[in-house]
Amino acid sequence: MAAPRAEPAGGRGLAVARQPIRRLRRGELPADPVALARTLLGKIVVRELPDCVLAGRIVETEAYLVGDAACHAYRGPTPRNRSLFLERGHAYVYLAYGTSFMLNVSGERPGIGGGVLIRALEPLLGIEAMQRHRGTTRLLDLARGPGRLAAALRIDLRLDGIDLCRAGPLWLGGDGWSGGEIGQSTRIGITRDAERVLRFYVRGNPFVSGPKRLNQ
Repeated sequence: MAAPRAEPAGGRGLAVARQPIRRLRRGELPADPVALARTLLGKIVVRELPDCVLAGRIVETEAYLVGDAACHAYRGPTPRNRSLFLERGHAYVYLAYGTSFMLNVSGERPGIGGGVLIRALEPLLGIEAMQRHRGTTRLLDLARGPGRLAAALRIDLRLDGIDLCRAGPLWLGGDGWSGGEIGQSTRIGITRDAERVLRFYVRGNPFVSGPKRLNQ
């Protein structure tokens, strides 16, 4: 399969070069959730479906650490969270509140639970398919928020544990985008360890989720 090319969604979105998306190597991913959360900004989530390729640039992340009460790995491994304990660069997908799937990237050494929640994407490829999956034509709402992005890219529990650094239906890539100014804030929608400043986002990007007071 030919390497997909990133195409900007337009408007106030990120300026991107239209060049092939290269799959990330595991060595490019730090084994530290905070560093990984920052590194993943500007990288691309690629979803290969039988009839199309979908892709979006990561513009918002949250880190979940060892000893962090908000992390699903806090009380140790379970059948639900086992993917968080895999080597960095694996997908941890779970169902939140019985309604929305969430895509995370494991971010520690094997056997240590920690990772990064992907909170928002700027759509790049397969936008019409994303619109069908989400039931909306509003570009800004396609993948702004973790539940929305999972729905737009057809991410569900079947992708839990997949290696995001290998060829497959879901992988992480880059297209040479050099990055932008990174903002940070407390995380969204949690009650435990809620004061930690572990949310990172591309400042000024319209596809970032959350209230304006957190996106300064």
